[in-house]
Amino acid sequence: MNPVKLALIGAGQRGYGAYGPFVLSNPFKAQFVAVAEPDAERREIFRQAHGLTADATFCCDDDFFNAGIKCDAVLICTQDKQHFPMAIRAMEAGYHVLLEKPMSPNAAECIALGECAEKTGRILVVCHVLRYTKFFMKLRDILDSGAIGKLITISYNENVGYYHQAHSFVRGNWRNTEESSPMILAKSCHDMDMLLWLAAGNCTRISSFGGLAHFTASQAPKGAARRCLDGCEAEASCPYSALKIYLHSGRRSWPTDVLTANPTEENIIEALKEGPYGRCVYYCDNDVVDHQTVNLEFDNGVTALFSMSAFTHTISRTIKLMGSHGEIRADMESNEIEVHSFISGDCTLYQLTPATSGHGGGDTGIMQAFTALVAQDIPNEGKTSHKESVQSHLMALAAEESRILGITIDLGSFTEKSKGQIIS
Repeated sequence: MNPVKLALIGAGQRGYGAYGPFVLSNPFKAQFVAVAEPDAERREIFRQAHGLTADATFCCDDDFFNAGIKCDAVLICTQDKQHFPMAIRAMEAGYHVLLEKPMSPNAAECIALGECAEKTGRILVVCHVLRYTKFFMKLRDILDSGAIGKLITISYNENVGYYHQAHSFVRGNWRNTEESSPMILAKSCHDMDMLLWLAAGNCTRISSFGGLAHFTASQAPKGAARRCLDGCEAEASCPYSALKIYLHSGRRSWPTDVLTANPTEENIIEALKEGPYGRCVYYCDNDVVDHQTVNLEFDNGVTALFSMSAFTHTISRTIKLMGSHGEIRADMESNEIEVHSFISGDCTLYQLTPATSGHGGGDTGIMQAFTALVAQDIPNEGKTSHKESVQSHLMALAAEESRILGITIDLGSFTEKSKGQIIS
């Protein structure tokens, strides 16, 4: 079987760093034949890594689409508000699509993407990569085995991590709702998708609470400068110092490689002097939440509590699944799952092997699944159905509306109201 031919739009941290390695390691399964990336340095790095010719590299998506490149599928790994028009154009041009999450910050556009996949018969897989991890697949298998009886309640914590919040949601691309998405969508549509998958029902009602508590000017310590390198008097005692996170931590992969394609000490310092990642976290233009809780009800009687907080030491997910005959306690960071039986009183511990790729192995898992679907030309099948992806995005957007308005949202009514309100 010939390798699947792919094109990449957006050769940044996700396109180049998360999905590119799979192709390099599996040349008989897939190969990139084109890339579109506005940053010349990143475009050239990707071109060289994948052996592309100059005429297969483009500065923007328009140039790529206008060139009529022959390939099987397009990976869209650009910024949030660019996803919808690019994905629509790709499917209408006959390409299958792997779409980085979120589908869109607009509910109507999420619905329209699903409808376009149906109309064109194209494969549309949204990068809900957690479904492809050993960790979540094991949880699903345990639930399906009946080991804890009927699932009743889910308690799910997303521990964002203090430096991840500072990097991505205070200084970074997802700091401002108008420019990108609300945080519950940008960060946690993964988790809404997992709640949907674990509950094995359709979400019916949602309520949510939260806000921006800490990363504001009113919380700035005495002597804080506008930039961490500008002689800030509070820098030494600030956990969010850009010097600590990017320069002194020893990290030269994520998140430091977001600042510069070549993260030498000199390049990092230069980026911190001039770029957004050197700003004081108390004086940025951020408005997304730093903590949020969501209550969810499903049509099969399952209820769930989701909590997302910036103020954690680790970047991890911790989960309790409570059933009629037992309880599951799971920690994605440690890869440990405990199953407690109410009948026998026994506790079974599963210690999963650590993943070798990002998102607990999900980045590799979704590429394996997507390229296999494309090779077989099976539209809209697989572990991440676009229909479920639409629903989990609507759950996140409904949660944000609930948080802002202070009301409980009926998801069916929210969906109907959203149809046709496309803003792109």
